[in-house]
Amino acid sequence: MKKIFLAIALSISLFKASADEGMWLPMILGEQVYADMVKRGLKLTKEQLYSVNKSSLKDAILFFGRGCTAEVVSAEGLVFTNHHCGYDAIAKASTVEHNYLRDGFYAFNKDQEIQTELTVQFLDRIVDVTAAVEEAVKGLSWDERTKKIQDVYKTITDKVLDKENGLNGRIYSMFKGNQFLMYVYKVYRDVRIVGVPPEAVGKFGGDTDNWEWPRHTCDYSVYRVYGDASGKPADYSTANKPLKPKHFLPVSLKGVKDGDFAMIYGYPGSTNRYETSYGIKLKNETENPSLVNLRDMRLKYMHAEMIKDPAVKLKLAGNYATVANYWKFFDGETKQLIKFKTQQQKETYEAQFITWAKGKLDYENIFRDYAKNYAAWTPYSKQRQYLNEGIMGSPLAAFAASLKSLEDKLLKPSTTAADLRKAVEAATAGRNAFKESEDLVSDEKIAASVAMMFYNDIDKNQHPVGFYESMKGTFGSLKEEAAFKNWSKDMFLKTMLLDDTKWGTFASDPTAVALQSDPAFAFASAFLNNYNSKYASLYTVFLNKNNELGKAYMKGIMEMNPAAVKKMYPDANLSMRVSYGNVKSYNPRDAVHYDYVCTAKGILEKYIPGDYEFDLPAKQIELLKKRDFGQYIDKSRNDLVVTFITTNDITGGNSGSPVIDANGNLLGLAFDGNYEALSHKIAFDKDLNRTICVDIRYVLWCIDKLGGASNIIKELKLVR
Repeated sequence: MKKIFLAIALSISLFKASADEGMWLPMILGEQVYADMVKRGLKLTKEQLYSVNKSSLKDAILFFGRGCTAEVVSAEGLVFTNHHCGYDAIAKASTVEHNYLRDGFYAFNKDQEIQTELTVQFLDRIVDVTAAVEEAVKGLSWDERTKKIQDVYKTITDKVLDKENGLNGRIYSMFKGNQFLMYVYKVYRDVRIVGVPPEAVGKFGGDTDNWEWPRHTCDYSVYRVYGDASGKPADYSTANKPLKPKHFLPVSLKGVKDGDFAMIYGYPGSTNRYETSYGIKLKNETENPSLVNLRDMRLKYMHAEMIKDPAVKLKLAGNYATVANYWKFFDGETKQLIKFKTQQQKETYEAQFITWAKGKLDYENIFRDYAKNYAAWTPYSKQRQYLNEGIMGSPLAAFAASLKSLEDKLLKPSTTAADLRKAVEAATAGRNAFKESEDLVSDEKIAASVAMMFYNDIDKNQHPVGFYESMKGTFGSLKEEAAFKNWSKDMFLKTMLLDDTKWGTFASDPTAVALQSDPAFAFASAFLNNYNSKYASLYTVFLNKNNELGKAYMKGIMEMNPAAVKKMYPDANLSMRVSYGNVKSYNPRDAVHYDYVCTAKGILEKYIPGDYEFDLPAKQIELLKKRDFGQYIDKSRNDLVVTFITTNDITGGNSGSPVIDANGNLLGLAFDGNYEALSHKIAFDKDLNRTICVDIRYVLWCIDKLGGASNIIKELKLVR
């Protein structure tokens, strides 16, 4: 009887959101969780959270750049987000002489603000288009449906496309393809840098502190959104005016207490909470370990050169930050999934589903088909990771691979001279961009290492035919590391992709033979052609079948337990979501207690002069030692609170998200999660999950006291 009860309890709870769990769709907060939000402390009405016809909190939340969140904080379009969200834009604006990445930057008036290539998107409305999508693919096989779905999306989104007013639609698949929602956005193209802290402040703690609590990073940057004179989106122009937003967030100086209500709006990137045990097994045993090992190698070689030369550090900064962030994440994710036996929990639930599904034609064979699908693909999964994270992890190989489209044009007799000229010009422009970010020393070592790792770690039957045999014939035994090093050195020496004279000769008279004979292009092509000709189709079959089974499984879960559906939320997919929870301390392991805030005292304790990760500007150390905290001091702590933690459910894409109090005021910016709960993409841990947030008072202290940009502070609506 006890076993039966536990099985029933698991079937109810595994896919129903627990306390604090949930990335909720904003337009149905009122139906799903509003009552609980009020019970937890929320003071706002449903319409203040989300409204199409009136201004609401959603109007202050932006999709920032290529995958972050930001929030409007003034009546003149001032925007806060994380430092790392604008990292590339800051790096591109920097030079060795004006190194804004290293030294920071503040505009003391609007004329000093720096142009970028960034865009921001405001959510206008959300429309359920499930019926229209399903009608358009009615009666099609899954393969036919997959091929047609993007055209169906375009037909629907074309109806809301309004280029003059910057409006476009994007359709998101929810609940594994059981629902389709169209988010209509207004896209602004003139976004300017207003303020960024020195990198030592914005990335304080570096990779050592990444995903860790306690934390003392001031991860913020400041921008402004501009439109034309009428407020419409426009390309950059000195005639443009600061945006007058529908809503902006007041900024609270009150701080937080343990147990305070906290709400986060944002654009979480991806979760897979409805993943099967088969997917977790593949992730734990193959995908994650491969990714971690390959990124570890790449980071090692990049870091070795970055610490030697500020120019190299500036050049590699964006790429290094991207690679490093999820290197540590996937390492921690695997450890947590194993520690908490997530695969075994899924297997137990799946056994209950299989029992329920017996005799139900739509569902009884789902897990038999899952087993077949994973068995067919798993032998090739590692090779795919080694191609994407290894071979293509060499910037030279990645650029060489981009020339495959040029090769296609060179090989087609029907290519016109004009089309070929355009292709060569595009390749030349791409080469120029590649050279600007290329560090030869680290890349040569990366190429040698990935070629050797692929040779040693991947089934010999999956190697590109002839590649390693040719290397052995020229450079000797492949049991020796020297052979790979000499091969890489030779490739970097001889490729026209790094030689202006050779490239100029090729560009003036391009031929397929000349391109194919280039050693760097030959390297990338060998592995790409090998994968594309033998394994890409297998991966497509695997993905399509998994998606088909996932839709059916999700539908079955909902039928099996209708009561839980009201408290289910779709996986994150870069669509706007809302999460809510509380400020809360936690106990990560026996005899260890973590407080809910960190203070300036901890900054001074971590500070190491001259260290790559824990150095700080001399002015900041001076101010902190003097305890010059001004209006930003936390009176209960008699210190400057720099960060705090909440129980909110977030993931990548929430970077820069506003942490909002019960009254709709800005408390801080979400920027990370904690290591003890890195399984959160697959499974939310109700006890250990924490969101790490920079306290807005520390942000303002850095802007005001450290940066001297009181003009920014004066623009805000401060709540005391």
